[in-house]
Amino acid sequence: MSSQAPGSRSGVYVKQSAGYSAFLPNPLPPVPPLQIDDEMQALLSKADRALGRLDGSIQTLPDPNLFVFMYVRKEAVLSSQIEGTQSSLNDILSMEARILDPARPDDVSEVMNYVASMNHGLDRLKNLPLSGRLIREIHQKLLTGVRGQHGNPGEYRTTQNWIGPGGCMLNEAIFIPPAPEYVSALVSDLEKFIHDDTPISLLLKIGLIHSQFETIHPFIDGNGRVGRLLITFLLCQEEILQTPVLYISHYFKKHRTEYYQHLQAVRDDGNWEGWLKFFLRGIAEVSNQATETVRLIVAMRESHRQKIIDDFGRAAGNGLTVLETLFKHPIVNVDVISKVLGVTFQAANKLAQRLVDAGILEEITGQQRYRMFRYSSYIDIFSNND
Repeated sequence: MSSQAPGSRSGVYVKQSAGYSAFLPNPLPPVPPLQIDDEMQALLSKADRALGRLDGSIQTLPDPNLFVFMYVRKEAVLSSQIEGTQSSLNDILSMEARILDPARPDDVSEVMNYVASMNHGLDRLKNLPLSGRLIREIHQKLLTGVRGQHGNPGEYRTTQNWIGPGGCMLNEAIFIPPAPEYVSALVSDLEKFIHDDTPISLLLKIGLIHSQFETIHPFIDGNGRVGRLLITFLLCQEEILQTPVLYISHYFKKHRTEYYQHLQAVRDDGNWEGWLKFFLRGIAEVSNQATETVRLIVAMRESHRQKIIDDFGRAAGNGLTVLETLFKHPIVNVDVISKVLGVTFQAANKLAQRLVDAGILEEITGQQRYRMFRYSSYIDIFSNND
């Protein structure tokens, strides 16, 4: 796959022997080149500035890596919800804290796999550039042991897939991606574009890559989630963000219909510019939201630190240690507090109760034994629009 397919600017529909037409995309970048009009330039500048403010604000946090924990889980929940899962951020945190809740949605494991895929990819990017190999690794992590696991996790599809309403047949599809024999070559072309050093705005490049990946749809299942993970990986690989604190899926979920319409308009009309303007608006919006989240975290943390310093007396040191732990383990039990502090169960239980009385922790079991505590004010900052 190297030459430009005839037809529209983005590709051509190719009639298959079974009678349907599957889309064959042209390699990137688009030909003719992108039209960077005044609106596009303004959106690009706005998105760049918003990302810069976000990256700068994250560096004001006492330990940015502690806070990444929640941003990653927020993105995992939202991206999975686009694909129809019902799990919330609280479900994920509860599962990680080993809380048995029979009412928890069965699909919580899908979101947990997304978290694992995100962490795996970010770790691998330290030594392995973004590539078809890494994309397959991510896909395997994403689908192993959950819905879609029978669709050959980690392997490109060998059968035709299609996009449309749940349960629709191929002849009712809204979009039919490329025939399977083209998939490997198309991903290889995409990988070349990812590492091509032709001058182009990095944000525009990331927008092009996401759209192209979703058009290739290289796997039987999980393409949407992998494609959204690629946005985060590219932002971090290109050092636009030092840490993965952008939940772009919030914007895609909020504007789900428009999201799909713009992707389809690229295929049908070659309207790359319309998609990229939509994408840039999303980057700016969620960057500003994430920056506001940082501001709220800093203010809340300072308020709680001061309360502990003012009210806890000799226990203030231990109280502050537990507070920092809550940013990575926002649902805890007394055993966790005991281990963190290296104190007896009774001492840890007493401190937990002091944190409850101070309005910092919330006891969520209503029991006298095996109590669990939730750092609700922190979780609630992320739970809006879950």
